[in-house]
This record gives sequence, structure tokens and C-alpha cells, in this order.
Amino acid sequence: MSTVDEQEPIPEPSNSLPKFFKEDEVSQECRDITSSLPTETAWIVNNFYQYQGFWLGSRHLQALLRYQKHFQPQDSDILLVTMPKSGTTWLKAITFALVNRLRYVDHPQQHPLLNNNPHDLVPFIELKLYIDNQHPDITTFSSPRLFATHLPFVLLPTSVKDSATKIVYLCRNPKDTFVSLWHFSNKLRPAEKGTNSLEETFDKFCKGVCMYGPLWDHVLGYWKASLETPDKVIFLKYEEMKEQPTFHLRRLAEFLDCPFSEEEESNGLVDYISKLCSFDNLRNLEVNKSGILSTGVKTEVFFRRGEIGDWMNHLTADMVERIDQITEQKLHGSGLKF
Repeated sequence: MSTVDEQEPIPEPSNSLPKFFKEDEVSQECRDITSSLPTETAWIVNNFYQYQGFWLGSRHLQALLRYQKHFQPQDSDILLVTMPKSGTTWLKAITFALVNRLRYVDHPQQHPLLNNNPHDLVPFIELKLYIDNQHPDITTFSSPRLFATHLPFVLLPTSVKDSATKIVYLCRNPKDTFVSLWHFSNKLRPAEKGTNSLEETFDKFCKGVCMYGPLWDHVLGYWKASLETPDKVIFLKYEEMKEQPTFHLRRLAEFLDCPFSEEEESNGLVDYISKLCSFDNLRNLEVNKSGILSTGVKTEVFFRRGEIGDWMNHLTADMVERIDQITEQKLHGSGLKF
């Protein structure tokens, strides 16, 4: 196992802050709420606020309140959910390609994923749609509508929980999630703030203080929902999908009521989608090497390594013992293991 001294260089911070982190652009309602909430220093911007047990930035909280109040789900909607840096970009690509496969099967060279980052094809509800607008225009979305969120299950609108909306949840080993999130946050962090040290950030993560955290509570919320309503919520593991991508692609298709036909199987469509959406293929597309999202984030920051076990290159033995103990304690009796 590598020690901290042997790890790769600390990622360089950014020179510009994505718009969804600009804390001065929040409503008075949101300011009133955050003024009475527990506060911690955030990884990227000034503060996290603990709202109903989870840590959010003020802009994210504002978007959440709008989402809860105004969003009207359709029974055919599909909601993709992850903790940040748990395979979100990959899940968006897979699900988009899966539900839209008939549109491009005869013209693969025109597939949107070849020229669009997955985050532009499947928008975040709280980071894109409701961040600047109480009533975003989603009338042009074709059915099934694909949305994404990092919100914990408890904070989803009751209307979504009560609808027939399908929820796809993808989780990742907490150690790899932390390492990826640490790198990502430093890339988005303004240059004048410097970088977050690995040790200090790890301590916050273990205490649950990270965006949308605590991670373990986030994961457990959807794990329990998947056990209680397996027709509505499917629970996927990043590591298992990496090891058996076509198996889980078929499983996801079944869950979304769009299973592959025998003809599609014989024509190699499952393998095609799997390869199209693979980490290496997506990372090497020009749009994902030099593009910039409407939020101001460079597309390249979403593709670092995507490996299983990268935590071994960063965490000390003491760090590993601490996070493993927390994971065992938090998940004890749930039936969920990493």
C-alpha cells in the first residue's frame, strides 16, 4: 500500500468557480433557512449547511427547495442517483444509450454521446434545472424523461416517491469515492483558496461532512428503498458493473422495462452500448477532452482514472482502518457490504 508521501501530485485548483457554487446568488428564503442550520467549512466554497441530516451548499439547498415545491413527475420518468464521484458520468451515458437505442441503431455515427458530454444529455435536477429557475422549461424533454440528482432519498419530493418514476442508484466503495471526490473538489476549488490537504479532507469525509454526505446515510437510504420497493428502485454497485458490464446492462434494461430483444442480442447491441459507454471510450472523445459544460466546468475533470482500488495509491494504513471501521459500523445489519 502506498503512503501519502508516494501519492500522485495534488491536483491544481481552478481559476473560475462553477456557477452552482456561487453562494452570493441565493434567495432571501434560503438565507433565512441557512442562518439557523449547523455549518461547516466546505471543500470547494465557503460553507456546508446541514439540512435534515445531510450537508449541502446554499445554492444546492435553494435548488432543492424549488425542486420539492414545483417539480411534477411523470410515471415514465427515470431518475439517476449517485453520491458525487461514484460513477455518475458513466451511469448517465449507459442509461441514455440504453433508453434511446432504437433512435440511433441505424446511424451509430450520429449518436449524441459522440459529440455531447453525458452531463449535457442527462441534466442534474438541482445543479442544472432548478439552480437558477423556479420553473425550468422541461416540456421539450422526450419520454422517458431522464434526470439525475445527488440528493439523498429522504430529500426527494413526495410526488416523485409516490409516482411510478424509476430510480436507478449507483454506489461505489467509500474509499475510492473519497479519493475521487478529493481530486475533483481540488480541481473545482478556486486557485486563491489553495488546495485541500488529503488528511484534513479525509477527516471531514469520515465525519460525514462532504457534499450530500454522510456517504453511508446516503447509500443506506437507497439500499433500504430498493429492498422495500424493488420495482421502483434498483441498487447498483460500481465495482460489479465494471467487472460485468453487459450483465448489469441487461439487468438495467429489464428494470427499466426495455429489455433487449433476441434480435438486438444477436446483432451485438449489448456489446456496442457497453463499449460506447466505456470509461476509456468516453474519456478519449474530443468533447470530453476539451469541452466546457454550461455550468462552466471543463468536461475533462469528469475523467480521471475510473479504476477500482485507486485508494491504495493514496490512503495510509491508519486511514484505511478508520474508514473500514466506520463502514462496518454504519452498514451493520443492513445486508449491504462493499
